[in-house]
Amino acid sequence: MRGMLESPRTESGSLMQTQAKTAVGPLDRVKILFQASSPQFQKYTGSWFGVIKAMRDIWGADGVRGLFRGHSATLLRIFPYAGIKFLAYEQVRTIVISDPSKETPVRRFASGSIAGLISVFFTYPLEVIRVRMAFETKAHARSSFVDICKQIYHEHPPTIRTPKSIDTSSLSSAAATSISATSGAISRATPRSGLTNFFRGFTPTLWGMIPYAGGSFLAHDSAGDFMRHPRIAAYTTLPPSQQAANRDPTKPVPLRYWAELLTGGFAGFVSQTMSYPLEVVRRRMQVGGVVGDGHRLGMMEVANNIYRQTGVRGFFVGLTIGYVKVIPMVAVSFYVYERGKLALGI
Repeated sequence: MRGMLESPRTESGSLMQTQAKTAVGPLDRVKILFQASSPQFQKYTGSWFGVIKAMRDIWGADGVRGLFRGHSATLLRIFPYAGIKFLAYEQVRTIVISDPSKETPVRRFASGSIAGLISVFFTYPLEVIRVRMAFETKAHARSSFVDICKQIYHEHPPTIRTPKSIDTSSLSSAAATSISATSGAISRATPRSGLTNFFRGFTPTLWGMIPYAGGSFLAHDSAGDFMRHPRIAAYTTLPPSQQAANRDPTKPVPLRYWAELLTGGFAGFVSQTMSYPLEVVRRRMQVGGVVGDGHRLGMMEVANNIYRQTGVRGFFVGLTIGYVKVIPMVAVSFYVYERGKLALGI
């Protein structure tokens, strides 16, 4: 019965997130191009004038459709992602915080992090497809959703070869055979193509989801506690006459619309700031098949490259755009989430 009641709520949250993402679709694409260090747009990073120039170039090359490139994958992803995240949070929270008297910031953070990890596990391939579509900037390249999926599936890293410094002809037959066998084993053990390509950058995504989802729910719930403080509760919470008759009395008193939006916006600010460096790293890994020689760099290798090229600021390129996108999106999502619970009495 609980799961049935939660479905409309999570569906509403997904719908509002979809509308929010549509509104900031062009900014989202520019942010991805900046994060992934697209050679064509790298010169524009660092200012809002650069964002405007980047959007102008995209418009000139591909028109309106170019500004929303990759948005179809975003729409496909946001429904299951938002629904699973909010549903998982409610279920995980009842396990981690079974006793309300033992509710702590650590338990709140853990509940949000676990919910985020569950949601991203089921939707990550669509995230990779979305980024690859948004990263494609050539005027003549208009790969469809299906084309991008095929490209990702068939990509493979450079063939492993025996180092040139080793001349196997001068070695004994046994040594040469051993080297050949070892190279062959490594080649067979390393995934060359297939479904594993849809999980490029998955490790930094998991690490980034811990502070993103955990920080988001922790900040939202903590800010909600502040808004319900007895000294200001009369101004920030709904009066009894505006509360649903079937509201669960054990749940926190619902906030007024502006207070709920404010707590949600604060949650978006905190989560985006905490997780952004890892978001930049994962973007670089996700486009690894279309830049460089196709070599799959690990998370630490990508991070070291970013630091060598642009220093610490390289981990925060496009952060302002992220705020413009995430803060209102998270604010609206939490607002619908809480109002949905109020309407359903859960």
